Amino acid sequence: MSRISPGSTLPPLSLQTLQGAPVSIPSTSHRLVHLQFRRFAGCPICNLHLRSIAVRHDELVAAGVCEVAIFHSEAETMRPFQGDLPFAIVADPRKELYQRFGVEESLRSVLDPRAWGGFFRGAMASHASSATAGEGGHLGLPADFLIDASARVVACKYGTHADDQWSVDEILALAR
Repeated sequence: MSRISPGSTLPPLSLQTLQGAPVSIPSTSHRLVHLQFRRFAGCPICNLHLRSIAVRHDELVAAGVCEVAIFHSEAETMRPFQGDLPFAIVADPRKELYQRFGVEESLRSVLDPRAWGGFFRGAMASHASSATAGEGGHLGLPADFLIDASARVVACKYGTHADDQWSVDEILALAR
């Protein structure tokens, strides 16, 4: 599994969202795509993070950014957690996209103390029982990619623990 680096050009992707709508990478209607790889459907950290993006979604759209989030859970499992988000959410239960982008798993994803605060904040904001909902394992690491209209990776980040992803402010700064 090899990682993608800034400057790489990706082959076009045609994906389907939870709602059945098509989403293309690169985007045909936005200047940039923020492609983010999340963990399992009920991940408290992931859901807290996606809610922070949803709150500021209009700012991202105004900056020319199309949000696309990938989870390694089944669509049916994801709908109660991510079905109401205002951007594209894609199920990848076989982890084909994770492999294609070099997104890994590691025990340190949950053992790193820097992830614990996000876990507890996310668990308090959602249902505590959701922390185990979702297929594909609980050791996934997040990853972020900013992809321009010519399919070139402008920037990327491979997380080192479960709560290591770009904030909305970082995405907006990179989009400039």
